[in-house]
Amino acid sequence: MDIYLLIGVLGLLSGFLSGLLGIGGGIIMAPLLLCIPPLLGLEALPMQTVAGLTLIQGLVACIGGTVSHNRFHAVSRRLILYMGLPIFLAAAAGGAAAGLVSNDVLLFIFATLAFSAALLMLLPVQSEKEHPDVDSLHFNGIRAISTASGVGLLGGLVGQGGSFILIPLMISYVKIPTRIAIGSNLAIVILSSTAALIGKAVTGQMVWLYTLPLIPTVAPAAIFGGFISHRVPVQQLRRLLAILIGIAAVRMWFSLIL
Repeated sequence: MDIYLLIGVLGLLSGFLSGLLGIGGGIIMAPLLLCIPPLLGLEALPMQTVAGLTLIQGLVACIGGTVSHNRFHAVSRRLILYMGLPIFLAAAAGGAAAGLVSNDVLLFIFATLAFSAALLMLLPVQSEKEHPDVDSLHFNGIRAISTASGVGLLGGLVGQGGSFILIPLMISYVKIPTRIAIGSNLAIVILSSTAALIGKAVTGQMVWLYTLPLIPTVAPAAIFGGFISHRVPVQQLRRLLAILIGIAAVRMWFSLIL
């Protein structure tokens, strides 16, 4: 299989899951790009190239997914205002301070937090509405800001986006309904993904030819995923999120052990 065709196929899969579950592409796209090419007899992609492709996938998926979820009134502009800037600034600060703390210790904390987040998603939620009214959404602003700042800081320190942890914390701690957390998280991540992409682009870390198959595949797949998301029961979405977040946690623990 040609590498460009493979990237396009993986873009379809990861874009759909991003739109369906409201997560960025890091925990989906990166492992696939690292593992599948060698299995198909293709040359392995360097981690630097994979990181750049993951950013493009995540950004395009977040834009497409946000458009789709917004059509179903599941994107809270007020929540984005409270959480978008704090996670961006905290991630930048964490990235700048990354060399000051042991990466293994931070990665262990991050993996433990991810595993705890997966367990949170499996806890039953009493009387959660299938289609909550975003216009009547109320939440604690301090909790929203502190959650975004904490996830952004830790994510910046260990080089992870952290959006897959943000959703469970939005649901369990900030008390945001699942569908609004999924839709709003995609919009929140657009800002941090754009900043990271600019950083990689200006330092020459992007292989732009490899990104060409992503834009025409990821965007429509994410839009379709967002459409399907609103036809899947909330409890099923929570279980799927728990599985993906748990896999991400296990993968991080393995990276520490091996």
